[in-house]
Amino acid sequence: MSGTTLPSSPPAAHPSLDELRAEAVEWGRKPRARGSWYVTEHMVRAMRAYGWTIVVGALGQPVMYLLGLALGLAALIQAPIVDHGREVGYLMFVGPALLATAAISVASEEMTYPVMAGFKWRRYFYGFNASPLSSPQIANGVIAGATARMIVAAGAFYLFLWIFGLFGLETVPHPETGWLSVLAGVAAGLAFGIPLMAYAGSIEDDKGQFALVQRFLFMPMFLFSGTFYPLDTLPVWLQWIGWISPLWHGTELGRVATYHSDVAPAMVVVHIAYLVVLSVAGYLWGRRVFIERLAK
Repeated sequence: MSGTTLPSSPPAAHPSLDELRAEAVEWGRKPRARGSWYVTEHMVRAMRAYGWTIVVGALGQPVMYLLGLALGLAALIQAPIVDHGREVGYLMFVGPALLATAAISVASEEMTYPVMAGFKWRRYFYGFNASPLSSPQIANGVIAGATARMIVAAGAFYLFLWIFGLFGLETVPHPETGWLSVLAGVAAGLAFGIPLMAYAGSIEDDKGQFALVQRFLFMPMFLFSGTFYPLDTLPVWLQWIGWISPLWHGTELGRVATYHSDVAPAMVVVHIAYLVVLSVAGYLWGRRVFIERLAK
């Protein structure tokens, strides 16, 4: 009706400062609790930019290596390899070593330039740190993202080893435990990659340091860690490279898993402990590097 005054609604109450603060804290709890997984998701999604490289590497590398060794080198080496007093086929011997090498190769890629990009080139680590995410969570996410790719690479390598075995080639005579070689390879990748991540985080300018790592750390480790021949066949003055190499320790564990290499139980413990110590020491170093650098 005309002339009738409608009742007015009460004025909206403005939230107090304490209420706004409580709301902000509540919104921040979820990222804070799951921050490592959010960073992991970002790192995995960022891999889509070079996704074809990952796919080709995960599928092509084992095929090329195994075909080259099975149809090439193994055909020339008729005598079996003597590993810890036991005779094994050449392809069976090198398979776990190449699997661990694939994981370490992924670690050397994901723990170097992407870390440098996060701190210097694209600086997205600083954006993460400006949110409720903490510096250790960012480091955790980098490690978890690289681990996810290592699992894919090592798993694909083991799958091809198993497939080659179906065609009459001796590769994984004990598949019931052979899958543990994937875990051994990833452990070797982490033992090499986490300290490398810490080193990459401490670099202010790229002056070819990563190329030096590949040339003077990765390549000697690949060649002198019992990859293509038993470590004890090398001169003693070269064997120390294998003793300190994560690749050798991961390879020995992989050989125990795939063909039950006669490694003493005490040495199995030493191999596992060495990889764990390297990973933990690298993580503590990397955690400190991330905290100090992101605080600047």
